[in-house]
Amino acid sequence: MSLLDTLNNDIKVAMRSKDKEALAILRMIKTSIQNEQINKGDALSSEEELTLVSREMKQRKEALVEFEKADRADLIEQAKIGISIVSRYLPEQLSDEELRAIITEAIASVDASSMKDFGKVMGVVMPKTKGKADGQKVNALVKELIS
Repeated sequence: MSLLDTLNNDIKVAMRSKDKEALAILRMIKTSIQNEQINKGDALSSEEELTLVSREMKQRKEALVEFEKADRADLIEQAKIGISIVSRYLPEQLSDEELRAIITEAIASVDASSMKDFGKVMGVVMPKTKGKADGQKVNALVKELIS
C-alpha cells in the first residue's frame, strides 16, 4: 500500500472521528505529495514520498523552535501535535549509537582525517540515514567524530 493510500485511509478515519487538527495536517501532506506528482508527471517512488514527509517534519520542527522563541503556548501545542502526526509516516529514527556506527564506518571508508573530508563523509552518510535521522544531528556528529 502506497503512502497516498495510507493517507487517504487515515483522512477517512480522522473525518469520522472529527479530529480537525489531524485532518488538516494529513490533507497538507497529501496535497504536497499530489503537487509533486503533478510536477513530475508520474507517480512518486517511496524514496521521493519519504523526502516530502521529511520536509514536512522539518518545517514543523523549525516552526516549533520559532514559536518557543516567541513564547506562543497555543502555537507550540499545535506544532507538537503536528510533529506527532507527521512522525507516523516516517521510518523509525536511528539511535545515537546506530548513527555513530554509520558515521564511523563512513569515515573509515573514505579515509577521512580532517574537516577537509567533511563533504565526502556526509556524501556517504546522508543516503544511508535519509528519513531516519535529522540532518543537523548527523552534521554535528560527523563534525565531532572527524575532529
